[in-house]
Amino acid sequence: MSSGSLPVFSPEERAVYSLISSGNGIMAKDIASRLGLVRSAVNRLLFSSPLMHELCYQDSAYRWHALIRQAPVHEGLYEFSGWYGTVREFMDASEDSWLRSLQEGCRRIGRNLNDMRGLFHSFLDCRSVMQMLFRDLSGMTDASFQDWEIVFELRINRARMIRIYTDVLVITQDHVFSLEFKMKNAVDAEEVFQAAKYCPYLEVIFGSAYEICPALVLTGASELFDFAPIGQTDMLLPVASGDMLFNVFNEYLGFLA
Repeated sequence: MSSGSLPVFSPEERAVYSLISSGNGIMAKDIASRLGLVRSAVNRLLFSSPLMHELCYQDSAYRWHALIRQAPVHEGLYEFSGWYGTVREFMDASEDSWLRSLQEGCRRIGRNLNDMRGLFHSFLDCRSVMQMLFRDLSGMTDASFQDWEIVFELRINRARMIRIYTDVLVITQDHVFSLEFKMKNAVDAEEVFQAAKYCPYLEVIFGSAYEICPALVLTGASELFDFAPIGQTDMLLPVASGDMLFNVFNEYLGFLA
């Protein structure tokens, strides 16, 4: 993928993945029949699409399965996460236990834990911002947000054909917030694109029931909430300081409407 451009997936590719990920195993001929596609076209997608290589597998009975289910709770997502749970579990965890669990999860998924550049400090910085966000939400809405799913350090690169790296995912009833954290105070165009570039993949993984909402979070800034252009597209990305992250969620969920 060139800098400034986002990947594009065909409607057929999205439909095939959605059908696989919403069931308990399906054969190629049944995929073709259910979707009204030519069998050869389905086979071509199943065996040549990087997404299928990365996120699907065929069992000994020739049935296709997805590694991440396209329904809450998103079965399989844990296997690609440094830390995965509900917002309630995150808020209840102490800083030490959360960091220890995140480090263990990062080792499990192959995330490099070299702390030479202050990685652990960045983890705690991210945690502090997310804790502040959910404390803000607790004063603005009902407690249902505590059942949202939250992921820290998502790493999907099992087949090495694509790489999906996100710092934080927050999964609500119908939105997935993909948050890229930087310990900086100024907007950088490359980092704006970095925050957005995995969205097309996440759209396929989570399906049409969810809107993917990327954002760049600058924890070195304060009182910042703005929108920046994404690469060579005409789309805009929310950019917020940690103390203004609530505004990103309000933009899509309308707490203050």
